[in-house]
Amino acid sequence: MKYVELDGRVGDLTGVLDPGPYLERLPVLGGRLPPGARAFATDPEHYDFSGRRCVKDLLPREARRTGDENVEIRFGHSCWKHDEDLVVRYLGVSRFQADILGGRALDDLGEAAPDSLGATALGDLGEVVLDEILPHPAGCTHELACRSGTLLVVCRDLEADWVAVDCPEDLG
Repeated sequence: MKYVELDGRVGDLTGVLDPGPYLERLPVLGGRLPPGARAFATDPEHYDFSGRRCVKDLLPREARRTGDENVEIRFGHSCWKHDEDLVVRYLGVSRFQADILGGRALDDLGEAAPDSLGATALGDLGEVVLDEILPHPAGCTHELACRSGTLLVVCRDLEADWVAVDCPEDLG
């Protein structure tokens, strides 16, 4: 991550998550992002840790191809916080890389890559800690820091949709 602090400091407290430096730059960065990425990155709930549409604590579930250059990732909700899953469609993917602590990696969706990467591989990343969307010559990058690894997608643009799910627990 370039701007999001994953190990920030507040007084004597260390290990604080702080999207502040990224959010300060987002008005300028957002103008350089493709339309879908800009809408997702600048959504007021995106970094609201107590909000139901904050990416924090979502769980990457499955990635699958949806065309020659497109990939879709479904992020599962956590019932104690979210009442929707997040589905992100990456358009014109030029790089896809998931690094899992302990050395396992899923690199670049080449021609031999399966249509679905399955839930097991991405689920091993653990919950999303925070993410960052930045401009890139190819369009944008979407980097996600997770509890047990990282995910990086370089694409022309992305579309993010929140999808209602049944949650057995009351959020209310």
